[in-house]
Amino acid sequence: MAKNLVIVESPAKAKTIEKFLGKDYQVESSYGHIADLPSKEIGVDVENNFKPKYEVSGDKKAVVKKLKDLAKKAETVWLASDEDREGEAIAWHLAEELKLRKENTKRIVFHEITKSAILKAIENPRAIDYNLVNAQQARRVLDRLVGYELSPVLWKKVKGGLSAGRVQSVAVRLIVEREREINDFKVNSTYSVVAEFVTGEGKTIKARLPKNFTTESEAKMFLEKNINALYKVSNLETKPAKKTPAAPFTTSTLQQEASRKLYYSVGQTMMLAQRLYESGLITYMRTDSVNLSQDAMKAAAAEITKSYGAEYSNPKTYTTKAKGAQEAHEAIRPTNMALHNAPVDRDQARLYDLIWKRTLASQMSDAKLERTSVYIEADKYKEQFTAAGEVLLFDGFLKVYLEGHDDEEEEAEGILPALKVGENLTRKNLTATQRFSKPAARYTEASLVKKLEELGIGRPSTYAPTISTIIARNYVEKGTTEGKERDYKLLELKEGVVTVQNLVEKTGSDKGKMIPTDIGIIVNDFLVKNFKTILDYNFTAKVEEDFDAIAAGNEDWAKMMRDFYNHFHPNVKNVEENAERESGERVLGSHPESGKTVLVRLGKFGPIAQIGDPEDDEKQFASLKTDQNIGTISLEEALDLFLLPKMLGDYKGEEVEVNNGRFGPYVRVGKTFISLAKGEDPLDVTYERALGLIKEKEQADAPIATYDGLPVQKGVGRFGPYLKWNGIFINVNKKYDFDNLSQDDINELIEDKVRKEKEKVIHNWESEGIRVEKARWGRSVIIKGKTKIELSKDVDAAALTLEEVKTMVEAKAGSAKKTTKKTTTKKK
Repeated sequence: MAKNLVIVESPAKAKTIEKFLGKDYQVESSYGHIADLPSKEIGVDVENNFKPKYEVSGDKKAVVKKLKDLAKKAETVWLASDEDREGEAIAWHLAEELKLRKENTKRIVFHEITKSAILKAIENPRAIDYNLVNAQQARRVLDRLVGYELSPVLWKKVKGGLSAGRVQSVAVRLIVEREREINDFKVNSTYSVVAEFVTGEGKTIKARLPKNFTTESEAKMFLEKNINALYKVSNLETKPAKKTPAAPFTTSTLQQEASRKLYYSVGQTMMLAQRLYESGLITYMRTDSVNLSQDAMKAAAAEITKSYGAEYSNPKTYTTKAKGAQEAHEAIRPTNMALHNAPVDRDQARLYDLIWKRTLASQMSDAKLERTSVYIEADKYKEQFTAAGEVLLFDGFLKVYLEGHDDEEEEAEGILPALKVGENLTRKNLTATQRFSKPAARYTEASLVKKLEELGIGRPSTYAPTISTIIARNYVEKGTTEGKERDYKLLELKEGVVTVQNLVEKTGSDKGKMIPTDIGIIVNDFLVKNFKTILDYNFTAKVEEDFDAIAAGNEDWAKMMRDFYNHFHPNVKNVEENAERESGERVLGSHPESGKTVLVRLGKFGPIAQIGDPEDDEKQFASLKTDQNIGTISLEEALDLFLLPKMLGDYKGEEVEVNNGRFGPYVRVGKTFISLAKGEDPLDVTYERALGLIKEKEQADAPIATYDGLPVQKGVGRFGPYLKWNGIFINVNKKYDFDNLSQDDINELIEDKVRKEKEKVIHNWESEGIRVEKARWGRSVIIKGKTKIELSKDVDAAALTLEEVKTMVEAKAGSAKKTTKKTTTKKK
C-alpha cells in the first residue's frame, strides 16, 4: 500500500499524474464532485443561513467507500483537484465525506500537468481555501433557489415542464432582443459604384466611389456623367502601418476562435481542451487571464528564435481587460512550446495547433506594412474614386497566425501597381450595384460568448453549459436555412450606354445561428415583465462581482444570499398569486367569412392558430408549421393552416389525407404516417404525390428476407441504414452494400447483433426480473422493468450480488415514492 494517496477529479488526469510520481504515491479519481445538492428537493435550508444539504448520489457511493478505505491506510492524502472554485469545492467535499484528518491532509494546486509543476506543488502544499469554497457554494445555492422557485411559476403561468435559470435566462433574453431587432429592422437600398481602370502599362486598378446613391435614377445619372470622361491620378498617399498580435487565449477567446476557425461548438471546444489539459499538453483551460509566466515567455522566445529567427521574437506582457476577471491562472498555452504537433486524435490536434500558434504569435514581432491610397479624378465632375493597397514589408507574427473575426470581412486590400501623380488612366469598366442595409447578425455561439463576457455575465466554466441548456430546453434552436433569394439591380456603363440588369442573390442565411423559439420568446417576455431584477444585465453582472468578493474573502456569502432572497422570494410569491397566464397570444385579425377572431398562441403541444374567441364553443385549431412562429406569422398564413387536414382520396379502402403535425407535415393512410420531404408544403401535395409516398413506404416495409422463420425488413433512419428483425434494429455499416444485401450478409448482421446483445448481459436474475447490462462509455446499468440505475465506471458490475442489486433498486423505488408523495401533498 502506497504511503501517499493523491485524489484528482478524472481518470485521465490521474493517469497523467501517475507518470510523474513514484511507487510511494497512489493516484485515484473522484470522478468529479462526490457530493451535491439533492436532485429531488431544493436542498437549501433558507431559515438556517441558507445551509446547503449535500448528499452523495447513489452512483458515487462505491467511489466514496473506495476512497475512504484508501485514505484510512495512507499516511498522507493529497487533494489535487483543479485550481478554481469548483476544484476547491471538490477538495472540500472529499475532506468532509472521507472524514480526512487535517494533520495528514494536504491541498495542492497546479495549472499544468507536467512533472515540474506536480513536484513543485507537492513541495508547496496549502490548506483548503474556504473563501473559494464559499464562492462556489454561493453560486450553486443562488442558482438552485432561482431555478426551484421560478420554474413552478412558469409551470403555473405559462406551460408545464419549463425551467428558468439565472444565467441561461439572461442569455435567452439577449437572443430574443436580437431577433426583435432583426424583425423591426427597415431595409434600405443604396447603389455603390465601382470602377476598373487600366494604366499605360496594362495594369488594372479597382477603385470605389466613397459615396453611395440612394436611388436608381441618381446612380444612372452619375454613370452617364462618365460617358467620354477622362481620368488621371490626382494624389498618392503612402503611410507605414503595422499589425499587432492578439493576446494568448482565455477560455472565452478560445471558444470564440475555435468556433470561427474550426467550427467547433463551445461545448466541443471545452471537452477537447479538457482532454489536452489532462494529457499534460496545455495549461488549465478555465481562465480569464492573458498572462504568461516568465518561464513560458522564455520558452516561447527560444522556440520562435529557433524556428523563425531572432527578428521574429518580441516578448510581450498582456493585461486582462475582461470585466470581473478572476483566478490567478495563466492564459491557455502549450506546456511545451517546442511541441509543434500534439500526438492526439484529429480534433484535439486541431485545437492544440490553434493554441500553439496563438501563444507563439502573441510573443512575436509586429507585422510591418506600407499602405497606399490612390485618388483618381475625372474631368467631368468633382467626385473622386479611391483605391487602397498594402505591401507587407515584414510578416512578423503573421508567419504563424492571424485572429479571426465574427463580422463579415471587408474585401481584402491588394497590392497596387506603381503609379505617379498626373498619370492618365483608361476606364475599363464602371458599375453601380444595388446593395441593401443589414440588421445586426443573429448570435452564433462564439458571438454570444463574447457578448456575455463583455457584460460580465457568467464565467469561463458557465458558457458551455449555458448554451447547451438553452438549446436542450428548446428555448433556442440552431438555424438551418441557407437564406432566401432576393432581386437586385446592376447598372453598367457599356459603349456609351447605361444598361440595367435584374439579378438574384441569396441573403439572410441563418445556418448555425441562434434563433429563439416561440416558447423561448414567451418565457422570456414573462420573466422580463415579472422578474425585472433577475433578467437585468447589470444585476446579473453584479452577482458575479459578489461571487468574486466572496472568493477574495471580502464578503459573507450567507449575507449575500439573504440580501438577494429577501427581495427575490416575495416577488416570486406575488407573481405566483397575481400575474396573468402568458400564452404569447397575438390577434391577427378576423376570418374573412365568419368574422371570428383569428389569433395565434402557445398550446399544450406547441404554437397553434385559433379561430374564435376563448368563450366560443366552436373554436377551430391548427398547429403552426415548424418554420413559422407566433411573432411573425401573418393572417393569410394562419388561415392557410385551416385548409389542413386535406382529404386526398382513398387507398385500399382507407382514407388518405395530408396534414401538419408536431414534427412537421405528413401524409396519413389509415394508421400509417409518412413524413413529407424537408421544405415540402403540405398544401401542394396531390393524391398522385401521396400515392407515390405510400408505395415507397410499402416497398420499404416489405420483407427483404427471412431469418429463423421471421421476416427481415430494411430502412434508413436518423443513424443511417438498418435492418429490423424480431423487434430488433440492426445498424448496417459501410462494409456491406445496403442496396444489394445477400442472405449471407443478413444472417451475419443478425447473428452478430444477437451475440452482442447476449454479451451485454452481465447478470440476468429472471425470477426477480432484474438484469445488469453493459452500457455506453464503459459503464453498467441495472434494469428492472422501467427502472434503470446507471452505475459509475469504477463499479465492478460482475462482482455485484443479487442482494446488493436489490438494495439499490429498492432505494431507487423508495426515493421515487417520496418524491411522488411530496408532489401530491403540494398539489392539495
